Amino acid sequence: MSTIRIQTTQNVSLEYEIASIGDRIVASIIDYGLYFVWFIAWSVLNGQYHLSPGGRAGQVIPLLPTTFYMLACEVFLNGQTLGKKALSLRVVRMDGTRAGLGDYLLRWLLRPIEIVATAGVVALVTILLNGRGQRLGDLAAGTTVISLKKRSGYATPLAAEVTTIAGYQPVFAQAAALSDHDVALIRKLLHHGSKQENYLLLNEVANKVKSITGIQTSLQDGPFLKTILRDHAHLAVHG
Repeated sequence: MSTIRIQTTQNVSLEYEIASIGDRIVASIIDYGLYFVWFIAWSVLNGQYHLSPGGRAGQVIPLLPTTFYMLACEVFLNGQTLGKKALSLRVVRMDGTRAGLGDYLLRWLLRPIEIVATAGVVALVTILLNGRGQRLGDLAAGTTVISLKKRSGYATPLAAEVTTIAGYQPVFAQAAALSDHDVALIRKLLHHGSKQENYLLLNEVANKVKSITGIQTSLQDGPFLKTILRDHAHLAVHG
């Protein structure tokens, strides 16, 4: 699967998997399925309570939620619709910065042309030809869609190290709560902080991990982070 490299605000480079076409199709099916549910619910409620005014306004009102659904979700859910959230997908900028309102707006404006009007054929062809998971809206906005899923067969240098230790027992089971991307960032920052003897950075990273996982320990920051990485690697491999 293709990946893109994103530079974080901590000047650390991380690799993300480009969302597969299959995942994006399923996410879209979920989103458009919600449209179907909405129209059924509106029809039932309107039939019972006469919510819709007569004339043209009555035809437009039920279309408003579906018209702005994609845009509103991506703006307020940090690049995710409910379908994308279900499939662990997210819209991000290609340069690694967080996508903004203008980016989401460009994607939304081109959606009727490449998805609605052509049943998704234009978007599908563009993604296949592009190689970086970008449809026309993504190309215009400089965005793509990444996968936040844990990789099957997850393997890292630490994972290989753990598998050579017979009977290894994780110290912190809470390490399983960390995502692969969290762990990649921790590993980078640990290496950076240890190499430059930046103990303040190590302390900040350790405190952040503790706040996410709820771990309380007297271990020093460096050994604690190394233990967390080993535990996560073991739990990812052995469950």
